[in-house]
Amino acid sequence: MLGARDIGGLMGMMPAFATDNAGDYRARDTVDVDRLHKGVDRAVRDGFNVISTTGSFGECHTLTMDEFRVLAHETAAAVKKRVPLFIGTTAPNTRECIEKMRIVAETGADGVLAGVPYYFPSSPENAVNFYKEIGEAFPKLNIMIYHNPALHHVRLPIDAVNEIARNPAVVAMKDSHREPLEMSRLCKLTAGRLSVMVNQGQYFSYSDMGAAGFWSIDAWMGPWPQLALRNAIARGDRKLATEITSDFVAPSGGGEKNLQWRETAAKVGMRFAGYVDPGPLRPPFVKVPDSVVEGQKKRVERWKLLCGKYRPLVEAAQAAE
Repeated sequence: MLGARDIGGLMGMMPAFATDNAGDYRARDTVDVDRLHKGVDRAVRDGFNVISTTGSFGECHTLTMDEFRVLAHETAAAVKKRVPLFIGTTAPNTRECIEKMRIVAETGADGVLAGVPYYFPSSPENAVNFYKEIGEAFPKLNIMIYHNPALHHVRLPIDAVNEIARNPAVVAMKDSHREPLEMSRLCKLTAGRLSVMVNQGQYFSYSDMGAAGFWSIDAWMGPWPQLALRNAIARGDRKLATEITSDFVAPSGGGEKNLQWRETAAKVGMRFAGYVDPGPLRPPFVKVPDSVVEGQKKRVERWKLLCGKYRPLVEAAQAAE
Protein backbone atom coordinates (compact mmCIF):
# COMPACT_ATOMS: atom_id res chain seq x y z
CA MET A 1 0.00 0.00 0.00
CA LEU A 2 0.98 3.62 -0.47
CA GLY A 3 1.93 6.14 2.17
CA ALA A 4 1.31 9.88 2.20
CA ARG A 5 4.80 10.56 0.88
CA ASP A 6 4.02 8.60 -2.28
CA ILE A 7 1.39 11.16 -3.34
CA GLY A 8 2.42 14.56 -4.67
CA GLY A 9 3.13 16.70 -7.72
CA LEU A 10 0.58 16.90 -10.53
CA MET A 11 -2.62 14.87 -10.17
CA GLY A 12 -4.65 14.71 -13.36
CA MET A 13 -8.40 14.50 -12.83
CA MET A 14 -9.23 12.20 -15.72
CA PRO A 15 -12.18 12.64 -18.09
CA ALA A 16 -14.49 9.63 -18.55
CA PHE A 17 -13.45 9.08 -22.16
CA ALA A 18 -16.66 8.70 -24.19
CA THR A 19 -17.65 6.94 -27.39
CA ASP A 20 -19.08 8.91 -30.32
CA ASN A 21 -22.65 7.92 -29.41
CA ALA A 22 -22.32 8.72 -25.69
CA GLY A 23 -24.68 11.68 -25.97
CA ASP A 24 -27.59 9.38 -26.82
CA TYR A 25 -29.53 8.37 -23.70
CA ARG A 26 -30.19 4.98 -25.30
CA ALA A 27 -26.48 4.22 -25.64
CA ARG A 28 -24.78 1.56 -23.55
CA ASP A 29 -21.08 0.83 -23.15
CA THR A 30 -20.07 4.47 -23.70
CA VAL A 31 -16.53 4.25 -22.30
CA ASP A 32 -14.17 4.57 -25.27
CA VAL A 33 -11.34 2.21 -24.35
CA ASP A 34 -9.06 3.29 -27.19
CA ARG A 35 -9.36 6.99 -26.33
CA LEU A 36 -8.81 6.16 -22.66
CA HIS A 37 -5.64 4.13 -23.25
CA LYS A 38 -4.14 6.70 -25.61
CA GLY A 39 -4.96 9.62 -23.30
CA VAL A 40 -3.78 8.00 -20.08
CA ASP A 41 -0.58 6.64 -21.63
CA ARG A 42 0.29 10.06 -23.01
CA ALA A 43 -0.37 11.74 -19.67
CA VAL A 44 1.82 9.30 -17.77
CA ARG A 45 4.63 9.49 -20.32
CA ASP A 46 4.54 13.28 -20.27
CA GLY A 47 4.96 13.43 -16.51
CA PHE A 48 1.66 13.30 -14.59
CA ASN A 49 2.49 12.10 -11.06
CA VAL A 50 -0.95 10.78 -10.07
CA ILE A 51 -4.08 9.83 -12.02
CA SER A 52 -7.54 10.08 -10.44
CA THR A 53 -10.84 9.20 -12.10
CA THR A 54 -14.56 9.72 -11.72
CA GLY A 55 -14.73 12.87 -9.69
CA SER A 56 -17.37 15.40 -10.72
CA PHE A 57 -15.57 16.29 -13.97
CA GLY A 58 -14.86 12.56 -14.41
CA GLU A 59 -18.59 11.84 -14.40
CA CYS A 60 -19.11 9.70 -11.33
CA HIS A 61 -22.73 10.78 -11.75
CA THR A 62 -23.36 9.82 -15.41
CA LEU A 63 -21.84 6.35 -15.75
CA THR A 64 -23.77 3.12 -15.32
CA MET A 65 -22.20 0.54 -13.01
CA ASP A 66 -21.17 -1.55 -16.02
CA GLU A 67 -19.49 1.49 -17.57
CA PHE A 68 -17.79 2.26 -14.27
CA ARG A 69 -16.42 -1.29 -14.23
CA VAL A 70 -14.98 -0.87 -17.72
CA LEU A 71 -13.46 2.50 -16.89
CA ALA A 72 -11.90 1.24 -13.65
CA HIS A 73 -10.35 -1.86 -15.20
CA GLU A 74 -9.15 -0.14 -18.36
CA THR A 75 -7.63 2.80 -16.51
CA ALA A 76 -5.65 0.42 -14.33
CA ALA A 77 -4.56 -1.45 -17.46
CA ALA A 78 -3.47 1.82 -19.09
CA VAL A 79 -1.57 3.15 -16.07
CA LYS A 80 0.31 -0.15 -15.58
CA LYS A 81 1.42 0.79 -12.06
CA ARG A 82 3.63 3.56 -13.44
CA VAL A 83 2.06 6.20 -11.17
CA PRO A 84 -0.40 6.06 -8.25
CA LEU A 85 -3.97 5.56 -9.45
CA PHE A 86 -7.12 6.44 -7.52
CA ILE A 87 -10.51 5.41 -8.90
CA GLY A 88 -13.38 7.68 -7.83
CA THR A 89 -16.17 5.91 -5.96
CA THR A 90 -18.33 8.82 -4.79
CA ALA A 91 -22.01 7.83 -4.72
CA PRO A 92 -25.33 8.93 -3.18
CA ASN A 93 -25.04 6.32 -0.43
CA THR A 94 -22.51 4.12 1.35
CA ARG A 95 -23.64 0.84 -0.17
CA GLU A 96 -23.19 2.07 -3.73
CA CYS A 97 -19.77 3.43 -2.86
CA ILE A 98 -18.84 0.02 -1.47
CA GLU A 99 -20.11 -1.70 -4.63
CA LYS A 100 -17.77 0.53 -6.62
CA MET A 101 -14.91 -0.20 -4.21
CA ARG A 102 -15.48 -3.90 -4.74
CA ILE A 103 -14.87 -3.33 -8.45
CA VAL A 104 -11.79 -1.20 -7.77
CA ALA A 105 -10.33 -3.93 -5.57
CA GLU A 106 -10.33 -6.23 -8.62
CA THR A 107 -8.38 -3.83 -10.84
CA GLY A 108 -4.99 -3.41 -9.21
CA ALA A 109 -5.54 0.33 -8.73
CA ASP A 110 -3.85 1.76 -5.66
CA GLY A 111 -6.96 3.17 -4.06
CA VAL A 112 -10.15 5.18 -4.25
CA LEU A 113 -11.07 8.84 -4.41
CA ALA A 114 -14.13 8.90 -2.17
CA GLY A 115 -16.40 11.80 -1.36
CA VAL A 116 -19.10 11.81 1.31
CA PRO A 117 -22.46 10.55 -0.06
CA TYR A 118 -24.10 13.66 -1.43
CA TYR A 119 -27.86 13.42 -1.87
CA PHE A 120 -28.72 14.83 1.57
CA PRO A 121 -26.23 16.95 3.53
CA SER A 122 -24.22 14.81 5.92
CA SER A 123 -23.31 15.74 9.47
CA PRO A 124 -19.58 15.70 10.23
CA GLU A 125 -20.21 12.73 12.52
CA ASN A 126 -21.81 10.72 9.72
CA ALA A 127 -19.01 11.74 7.37
CA VAL A 128 -16.38 10.43 9.78
CA ASN A 129 -18.37 7.23 10.18
CA PHE A 130 -18.65 6.86 6.39
CA TYR A 131 -14.88 6.82 5.97
CA LYS A 132 -14.54 4.47 8.94
CA GLU A 133 -16.96 1.99 7.37
CA ILE A 134 -15.48 1.99 3.88
CA GLY A 135 -12.01 1.65 5.38
CA GLU A 136 -13.11 -1.38 7.40
CA ALA A 137 -14.72 -2.93 4.33
CA PHE A 138 -11.56 -2.63 2.22
CA PRO A 139 -8.51 -2.39 4.49
CA LYS A 140 -6.10 -3.06 1.60
CA LEU A 141 -7.28 -0.11 -0.54
CA ASN A 142 -5.79 3.31 -0.01
CA ILE A 143 -8.29 6.15 0.39
CA MET A 144 -8.04 9.72 -0.85
CA ILE A 145 -10.62 11.98 0.80
CA TYR A 146 -12.54 13.93 -1.82
CA HIS A 147 -13.67 17.20 -0.24
CA ASN A 148 -16.06 19.20 -2.42
CA PRO A 149 -18.56 21.05 -0.21
CA ALA A 150 -20.36 22.66 -3.15
CA LEU A 151 -21.36 19.29 -4.58
CA HIS A 152 -21.26 16.98 -1.56
CA HIS A 153 -23.15 19.42 0.70
CA VAL A 154 -20.86 19.01 3.70
CA ARG A 155 -17.79 20.93 4.81
CA LEU A 156 -15.45 18.66 6.73
CA PRO A 157 -14.03 20.37 9.82
CA ILE A 158 -10.29 19.93 10.30
CA ASP A 159 -10.81 17.88 13.46
CA ALA A 160 -13.03 15.52 11.47
CA VAL A 161 -10.35 15.17 8.78
CA ASN A 162 -7.79 14.45 11.47
CA GLU A 163 -10.02 11.72 12.86
CA ILE A 164 -10.54 10.19 9.40
CA ALA A 165 -6.79 10.24 8.77
CA ARG A 166 -6.12 8.06 11.82
CA ASN A 167 -6.76 5.15 9.46
CA PRO A 168 -3.30 4.55 7.91
CA ALA A 169 -4.96 3.60 4.62
CA VAL A 170 -6.18 7.20 4.28
CA VAL A 171 -3.16 8.77 2.62
CA ALA A 172 -4.35 11.84 0.74
CA MET A 173 -7.01 14.51 0.39
CA LYS A 174 -8.25 16.51 -2.58
CA ASP A 175 -9.20 19.82 -0.98
CA SER A 176 -9.47 23.29 -2.50
CA HIS A 177 -11.97 24.80 -0.08
CA ARG A 178 -9.83 26.17 2.75
CA GLU A 179 -8.69 29.68 3.53
CA PRO A 180 -4.93 30.01 4.22
CA LEU A 181 -5.07 29.80 8.02
CA GLU A 182 -7.30 26.76 7.89
CA MET A 183 -5.13 25.07 5.25
CA SER A 184 -2.03 25.73 7.35
CA ARG A 185 -3.63 24.08 10.37
CA LEU A 186 -4.84 21.14 8.31
CA CYS A 187 -1.38 20.47 6.87
CA LYS A 188 0.33 20.80 10.27
CA LEU A 189 -2.16 18.55 12.04
CA THR A 190 -1.94 15.76 9.45
CA ALA A 191 1.72 16.13 8.44
CA GLY A 192 3.27 12.81 7.50
CA ARG A 193 -0.10 11.08 7.45
CA LEU A 194 -2.06 12.93 4.77
CA SER A 195 -0.89 14.30 1.42
CA VAL A 196 -3.04 17.38 0.74
CA MET A 197 -3.66 18.09 -2.96
CA VAL A 198 -4.98 21.57 -3.75
CA ASN A 199 -6.13 23.34 -6.91
CA GLN A 200 -3.44 24.30 -9.42
CA GLY A 201 -3.98 28.01 -8.75
CA GLN A 202 -3.45 27.49 -5.01
CA TYR A 203 -0.34 25.33 -5.11
CA PHE A 204 2.26 28.09 -5.05
CA SER A 205 0.77 29.63 -1.91
CA TYR A 206 -0.21 26.42 -0.17
CA SER A 207 2.97 24.46 -0.87
CA ASP A 208 4.68 26.65 1.73
CA MET A 209 2.07 25.44 4.22
CA GLY A 210 2.67 21.78 3.44
CA ALA A 211 0.45 20.96 0.45
CA ALA A 212 2.16 18.07 -1.33
CA GLY A 213 0.77 18.66 -4.80
CA PHE A 214 -2.12 19.87 -6.87
CA TRP A 215 -4.93 18.55 -8.98
CA SER A 216 -5.81 19.75 -12.44
CA ILE A 217 -8.45 19.31 -15.12
CA ASP A 218 -6.71 21.77 -17.44
CA ALA A 219 -3.62 19.56 -17.70
CA TRP A 220 -5.59 17.35 -20.09
CA MET A 221 -5.45 20.25 -22.57
CA GLY A 222 -1.64 20.00 -22.42
CA PRO A 223 0.23 19.67 -19.11
CA TRP A 224 3.31 21.82 -19.65
CA PRO A 225 2.22 24.83 -17.57
CA GLN A 226 1.40 22.48 -14.66
CA LEU A 227 4.63 20.51 -15.05
CA ALA A 228 6.59 23.76 -15.17
CA LEU A 229 4.89 24.89 -11.94
CA ARG A 230 5.65 21.58 -10.24
CA ASN A 231 9.30 21.81 -11.25
CA ALA A 232 9.64 25.48 -10.29
CA ILE A 233 8.31 24.88 -6.78
CA ALA A 234 10.47 21.77 -6.36
CA ARG A 235 13.64 23.77 -7.08
CA GLY A 236 12.52 26.88 -5.19
CA ASP A 237 12.09 29.16 -8.21
CA ARG A 238 9.49 31.44 -6.70
CA LYS A 239 9.64 34.01 -9.48
CA LEU A 240 8.71 31.47 -12.14
CA ALA A 241 6.10 29.84 -9.88
CA THR A 242 4.48 33.26 -9.38
CA GLU A 243 4.44 33.87 -13.13
CA ILE A 244 2.86 30.50 -13.91
CA THR A 245 0.24 30.93 -11.20
CA SER A 246 -0.62 34.36 -12.59
CA ASP A 247 -1.07 32.76 -16.00
CA PHE A 248 -3.46 30.22 -14.47
CA VAL A 249 -5.72 32.80 -12.87
CA ALA A 250 -5.61 35.48 -15.59
CA PRO A 251 -8.85 35.97 -17.56
CA SER A 252 -8.95 33.43 -20.38
CA GLY A 253 -12.15 34.30 -22.23
CA GLY A 254 -13.67 31.00 -21.15
CA GLY A 255 -16.83 32.61 -19.81
CA GLU A 256 -18.72 32.26 -16.56
CA LYS A 257 -17.98 29.14 -14.47
CA ASN A 258 -21.62 28.25 -13.92
CA LEU A 259 -22.16 24.84 -12.29
CA GLN A 260 -24.82 24.13 -14.93
CA TRP A 261 -22.05 23.71 -17.48
CA ARG A 262 -18.71 24.22 -15.72
CA GLU A 263 -17.61 20.58 -16.01
CA THR A 264 -19.12 19.99 -19.44
CA ALA A 265 -17.58 23.19 -20.80
CA ALA A 266 -14.17 22.00 -19.60
CA LYS A 267 -14.66 18.81 -21.58
CA VAL A 268 -15.66 20.81 -24.66
CA GLY A 269 -12.50 22.88 -24.33
CA MET A 270 -10.39 19.78 -23.84
CA ARG A 271 -11.65 18.37 -27.10
CA PHE A 272 -10.80 21.60 -28.93
CA ALA A 273 -7.27 21.51 -27.46
CA GLY A 274 -6.54 18.09 -28.93
CA TYR A 275 -4.00 16.83 -26.37
CA VAL A 276 -6.39 13.97 -25.64
CA ASP A 277 -9.84 13.19 -27.05
CA PRO A 278 -12.36 12.87 -24.20
CA GLY A 279 -15.24 12.24 -26.61
CA PRO A 280 -18.66 13.92 -26.48
CA LEU A 281 -20.84 14.90 -23.53
CA ARG A 282 -23.17 12.45 -21.76
CA PRO A 283 -26.82 13.05 -20.89
CA PRO A 284 -28.37 14.93 -19.31
CA PHE A 285 -25.54 17.48 -19.54
CA VAL A 286 -25.35 17.76 -23.33
CA LYS A 287 -26.64 21.28 -23.95
CA VAL A 288 -24.02 23.99 -23.57
CA PRO A 289 -24.79 27.60 -24.63
CA ASP A 290 -23.14 28.74 -27.85
CA SER A 291 -21.53 31.61 -25.97
CA VAL A 292 -19.85 29.13 -23.61
CA VAL A 293 -18.57 27.04 -26.53
CA GLU A 294 -17.13 30.16 -28.15
CA GLY A 295 -15.57 31.09 -24.84
CA GLN A 296 -13.90 27.69 -24.66
CA LYS A 297 -12.39 28.21 -28.11
CA LYS A 298 -10.80 31.44 -26.88
CA ARG A 299 -9.66 29.72 -23.71
CA VAL A 300 -8.00 26.94 -25.68
CA GLU A 301 -6.22 29.42 -27.95
CA ARG A 302 -4.71 31.03 -24.89
CA TRP A 303 -3.87 27.65 -23.33
CA LYS A 304 -1.94 26.62 -26.42
CA LEU A 305 0.14 29.77 -26.08
CA LEU A 306 0.93 28.84 -22.48
CA CYS A 307 1.92 25.34 -23.55
CA GLY A 308 4.24 26.84 -26.15
CA LYS A 309 5.70 29.12 -23.49
CA TYR A 310 6.38 26.46 -20.85
CA ARG A 311 6.96 23.24 -22.79
CA PRO A 312 10.58 24.13 -23.66
CA LEU A 313 11.33 24.65 -19.95
CA VAL A 314 9.87 21.27 -19.05
CA GLU A 315 11.66 19.45 -21.84
CA ALA A 316 14.97 21.10 -20.97
CA ALA A 317 14.60 19.92 -17.38
CA GLN A 318 13.77 16.39 -18.55
CA ALA A 319 16.80 16.35 -20.84
CA ALA A 320 19.05 17.44 -17.97
CA GLU A 321 17.95 14.59 -15.69
